[in-house]
Amino acid sequence: MKKLVLFSAGVAVSLSAVAQFKQKEMPYPYEALEPHIDAATMRVHYNNHHAGFANNLNTILASHADWKDKDIVFLLKNLERLPAEIQTPVRNNGGGFFNHCFWWEMLAPAGTAPLSDKMKEVIAKHFESFEKFQAEFTKAGLARFGSGWIWLVKDKDGKLSIVSTPNQDNPLMDPARKDDTPVLALDVWEHAYYLKHQSKRADWIAAYWNVVNWKKVEELYFGK
Repeated sequence: MKKLVLFSAGVAVSLSAVAQFKQKEMPYPYEALEPHIDAATMRVHYNNHHAGFANNLNTILASHADWKDKDIVFLLKNLERLPAEIQTPVRNNGGGFFNHCFWWEMLAPAGTAPLSDKMKEVIAKHFESFEKFQAEFTKAGLARFGSGWIWLVKDKDGKLSIVSTPNQDNPLMDPARKDDTPVLALDVWEHAYYLKHQSKRADWIAAYWNVVNWKKVEELYFGK
């Protein structure tokens, strides 16, 4: 899937030489999203949480020659085909790896990737108005019990819908959504915001809207 190759693990190589699943460099400095997302949170989130998912996934797959060289999208779309003993670990850590690769590109310094009239019109077509979409997306974020993610996905006909997933799950794991494309995501795990906003998830979501990379959303919706 060309639209998702950006989040592929890359070239298939032996894990004995180079880890298959590696983090990309951050597309901006840690402090670039301030004051909406603080540098301390970005460092911990990227260097501890995201790195942990990548390292765990490499370790889990190291002894599974049939699977260790598959890209992340393939793995997440075929979890039921994995050996039973690694299905849940790959779901958790592979999901965390993919979700965070996606997450960093969903963000941009405030004012640098604004919502275009073209994308705003598309969103309004499916949700009556951009404001109603924003309210529904925010509501889903507040309603997500515990940790998880909120997604805006496009189906094969271009229809947009909001999806809420628990833990590090994502729409790629849902067979009913195998043809859907994620175009926007919101991380509502506490590690994404606790250092700055503590337990105030509503404040976190309000801050998030200031740093959405709408240029990337548009690119994912329309394709390159």
